[in-house]
Amino acid sequence: MDFALEQIRQMPVRQRIQLAGDIWDTLVVEDADFPLRSDQLTELETRRAAMLADPSIGIPWTEAKALLQTGSPNAIRPSCAKG
Repeated sequence: MDFALEQIRQMPVRQRIQLAGDIWDTLVVEDADFPLRSDQLTELETRRAAMLADPSIGIPWTEAKALLQTGSPNAIRPSCAKG
C-alpha cells in the first residue's frame, strides 16, 4: 500500500484528480452508503441555504469540474471560498 501511495504522490495533479474521480465512481456504482457526521450535515445545510439565498455565489458543475481539472491550487473563485 505504501508503494502505491508513493506512486500516486508522484503523479501529476491532473492524473491524481482523475484517479480520485475514478475511485469515487466505483463507490457510486456500488451504491455505497455512508453516514455524514453532524458537522458535515450542518455544513451542507449551511451551504445549501446560502446558495438558495444568493445563487450568484455558486458556479455551474461544468465550470467547477473544469477548474478542478486544471490542477490549479487557486481553482476556487474568491466569491465561493469560505472566509
